[in-house]
Amino acid sequence: MTGRSESAPSTDRTRPDVAVVGAGPIGLAIAWRCAARGLRVEVHDPAPGSGASAVAAGMLAPVAEATFGERQLTELLLASAARWPTFTEELTEATGADIGYRTEGTLLVGLTGDDLAEARRLWAYQQGLGLPVTPLRPSELRDHEPALAPRVRGGALAPTDHQVDPRLLVPALRTAAQRAGAVLVPHGVRHLSDVDAHVTVVAAGCGSAALTGLPVRQVKGQILRLRAPGGVAPGFRHVIRGYADGEHVYLVPRADGEVVLGATVEERSDTTVTAGAVQRLLRAGVDLLPELAEYDLVEAVAGLRPGTPDNAPILGPLPGRPDVLAATGHHRHGIVLTPITADLIADLALTGVPDPLLAPFRPDRFAGAAADGEPVTTVRPERFAGAAADGGTEPTMKGDLWS
Repeated sequence: MTGRSESAPSTDRTRPDVAVVGAGPIGLAIAWRCAARGLRVEVHDPAPGSGASAVAAGMLAPVAEATFGERQLTELLLASAARWPTFTEELTEATGADIGYRTEGTLLVGLTGDDLAEARRLWAYQQGLGLPVTPLRPSELRDHEPALAPRVRGGALAPTDHQVDPRLLVPALRTAAQRAGAVLVPHGVRHLSDVDAHVTVVAAGCGSAALTGLPVRQVKGQILRLRAPGGVAPGFRHVIRGYADGEHVYLVPRADGEVVLGATVEERSDTTVTAGAVQRLLRAGVDLLPELAEYDLVEAVAGLRPGTPDNAPILGPLPGRPDVLAATGHHRHGIVLTPITADLIADLALTGVPDPLLAPFRPDRFAGAAADGEPVTTVRPERFAGAAADGGTEPTMKGDLWS
């Protein structure tokens, strides 16, 4: 356990070995991995799966999400995406559940000449990292997806960027965690002192700031769900991430006929769906895939991503509190980072030894962080070492797409 010398569950039977605060995909996956390692686990959440994952699209896109100045984050995304096939197999074996894991790949497209120029700059950077991005001419794009609009000027294929359905993933993880022995406690946690466990894992998304004092902020995203008419599958198979007259948009097809269309990025903390956001998303989506105009609009919803000053997650022990582990701040990467976060945090809870992969994402990179409920915003500058060499700038407070 963290802060303990042994690498086995405690013999103290009066309290759990691990208390996980938050029952989204991150918290539930950590609980599952901890329970599977023989630890006694409680998960505290009055409404499991009601946070950002309820409105996420579920893209597993380490290649398409690789952007300037975030090389360490990209490495973590790639490492986690590589674990998804095994993670899916183990989860399916444990539960019998289909979580909508699909491997057709992702098409990256530009509608206009300006859109394509912006996209190509990013693709060149991604190729420079050795990532699998294959440029395609318009005719080649339509060989992959005939439903794409004739106006699309060009694009690329990221074959290793896949998808999963978060609305299937979360209940599967809950089942797996409970079958492994984790106990769900249907109560919220307002203070860390409300939890009595040898190790506490804070995986509460945007709620982590109030519990830990870490600089986790709310980043609003609006998303639409469409459905192909007649109950048939959508007329395209790949995830499509595109630029349409300057609007960044993605389209994620599901086998049951659903299409997820998203997403806005707004530095706001409300969950109101606005007409302007719906209009922009629909216009961009239809510009790229004209058949969407005939689809049913079945849901428009807004959610709040847990963002951080450097857009990277916060993973590891709080400064001065080795018994409190943070697993939060995943922003738009929560789904793709679920397997690696769960494994690294569960191993740390069991052994007290941090994996080297955690080093760039430790909570103490934010100067003055403490579990006192007071957020901090100063970022250690070495977090961005090498950004200029990457050909870009330091990360801003905004991401471009929400997965």
